[in-house]
Amino acid sequence: MKNIILFFFLLSSHSLLAQKPFVDLSGFKKNGAIATVNQKIITLSWPAGEKGVGRIQLDLDEKNPLFKSIQLGKGNKFKEIIAGLDPAFVLTIGKRTLSPSSGGWDVFFDRVPRKPYKSYAVDIAKKSAKISTNGQHTIVTIAGANADRFKGNIEITLYNGSPLFNVAAVLSTETDSTAILYDAGLVNKKALWKSMAWADIDDKMQSSKPTASDTSRNLEVKYRTIIGESTGGSLALFPAPHQYFYPLDEAFNLKFTWYGKNFHNLIPEFGMGIRQDPLGDKRYVPWFNAPPKTEQRLNFFCLIDTDDATKTLDEVKLFTHGDKFKPVKGYKTLATHFHNEFISDVALSGKEIPEKPEFVDVLKKHGLDIVKLAEFHGPGHPKGPEIERIKELKSLFEQTKRLSDSTFLLLPGEEANNFYGGHWLAFFPKPVYWIMSRKAEEPFLTDVAGLGKVYRVANKEEMLKLLELENGLAWTAHARTKASTGYPDNYKEEAFFKSDTYLGAAWKAIPADLSIATLSQRVLKLYDDMANWGLKKHVLSEADIFTITHQNEMYAHLNVNYLEMDKLPNYEQGWQPVLDALRKGKFFVSTGEVVIPNFSINNKKSGEALKLDDAGNALIKLKLDWTFPMNYAEIVSGDGKEIYRERFNLNDTSAFGQKDYSWKVNLKGRKWVRLEAWDIAANGAFTQMIWLE
Repeated sequence: MKNIILFFFLLSSHSLLAQKPFVDLSGFKKNGAIATVNQKIITLSWPAGEKGVGRIQLDLDEKNPLFKSIQLGKGNKFKEIIAGLDPAFVLTIGKRTLSPSSGGWDVFFDRVPRKPYKSYAVDIAKKSAKISTNGQHTIVTIAGANADRFKGNIEITLYNGSPLFNVAAVLSTETDSTAILYDAGLVNKKALWKSMAWADIDDKMQSSKPTASDTSRNLEVKYRTIIGESTGGSLALFPAPHQYFYPLDEAFNLKFTWYGKNFHNLIPEFGMGIRQDPLGDKRYVPWFNAPPKTEQRLNFFCLIDTDDATKTLDEVKLFTHGDKFKPVKGYKTLATHFHNEFISDVALSGKEIPEKPEFVDVLKKHGLDIVKLAEFHGPGHPKGPEIERIKELKSLFEQTKRLSDSTFLLLPGEEANNFYGGHWLAFFPKPVYWIMSRKAEEPFLTDVAGLGKVYRVANKEEMLKLLELENGLAWTAHARTKASTGYPDNYKEEAFFKSDTYLGAAWKAIPADLSIATLSQRVLKLYDDMANWGLKKHVLSEADIFTITHQNEMYAHLNVNYLEMDKLPNYEQGWQPVLDALRKGKFFVSTGEVVIPNFSINNKKSGEALKLDDAGNALIKLKLDWTFPMNYAEIVSGDGKEIYRERFNLNDTSAFGQKDYSWKVNLKGRKWVRLEAWDIAANGAFTQMIWLE
């Protein structure tokens, strides 16, 4: 009798499982997209802006390609861009070095590829699917993706208002101390593309007619994009422009795209996609963090078009303004921390000095108005001999003056690294001769014929005195990582740090972690900590790059400060207005795709102080301008002990927009407040503090 009951129980359970829908539509809401399910075929259409309507058919039968058809059309007339594609991912797993002395998960000085690592093709089982909406986004989640110790799902996200979609393997692991890389793309199960196309490093379109026997090749391209052309149009495949690139000191173009068959000896089909070089620049190569239980988004974007590859690439370039920082009225762009070493390697090397150096042309073409160098980081003589030091500074001042004009300001600067601890940058509002050492019998300041004042600095007290006398600024480079691990925390009680000559710290995306919706939070956390310490500091951005060439993948590693300035100073008259804007917090930081032209709280702007009413009520006003659809904005505040975050969802936005926002918040008991805004590709911008009284 028990066996009969058990039999009917199992039969009933099997029947219930069989009735459970293979595709879960319970999270799908009306947002302009349409989803239908016919057995194992999901058909999704979404409004694609001026391009009409995008349509994707997904086949959940394990024997068939996932992308049954990708189409674009207007009205009821659709063109099939391509059919029979599968997403493909290669996950490379290595070992992270974790120790407090190296910064823990904030480590940069890690040589991951020198330790054992292995690559795995991500297996996609298509066990079940669910369709959900998040504002103007429609997400298809397909269960059953794994690679070695990583497990998770495939996610396909469609964005209303644009023929743009994202494909991701969202994977996590229980294993600690893990570092990863990923390669990804789309592989053909049916017909090949009519042609493959890309822009080379000289920005000229190239194409190749593929054959079924083409072995995979890695390409050095511009704009990080590979395009497949068909009789119906084109599909451009590209990564998030900044998030995909793990931090390095160099911006070498390491052939970040590929096409062909047998990619990585793990993907046998013909495909195209994006890739990472595991060896990087063969120095410190930290890869991506993958802490236990975090959901790592191994993702790429696709843009579909009924036009040819050239016109499709033009559409892709709009997302990064053609890899150029957008001009904003009332602002000038400033980028800092470049170790190009033009003075040592060219100007003083005996080589012919070019009238128009390549590095200047590269920086101008990226939309930079002001560039602060960090010369003499290795080859120079900061501590002397004095004759060498003076010669180097004299050449630095001559060349930066020569290469500056009414539209571009090239400014001298150094990563000083003496006296204070860790690494830090010095910035003066005019040429200043100073030597980072002083013998006991030598004076702190002398007047030298033909040069003027020459300072000799022996200790941190004299360094502070020099900055005060010359109205200079200092800030921590790569705070809490690299050679500044432990700083500025270790000198937060020092007089020089509390001085208004010490600006704060510089932000760069170190480390990289694909599980967070932003770029690196390391220095943003420090910014909040400094404010809770009771110090009115600021955070600017830094590039921290050595080589600067047209061949490089510069844009991925760049960021910028938008300074509130109507015009550029004249080099000969000094550039005090640049330092004033920094010192007063009159700027915001951006990766380029998101800008914040206006931000105020109760009509007070960044860097200013605000007295709240007794209830703590505040009205935040801001203007955002973006390319990729926005994700969210966050108001970050603190009371001297705790940090508070209030998030405003911006998933109702489409690509390429601008909007004024007004939000009421309560800031009772808070002492400071700032704003961050991030898009769906982890590009973003953040303001400086408003101080609350």
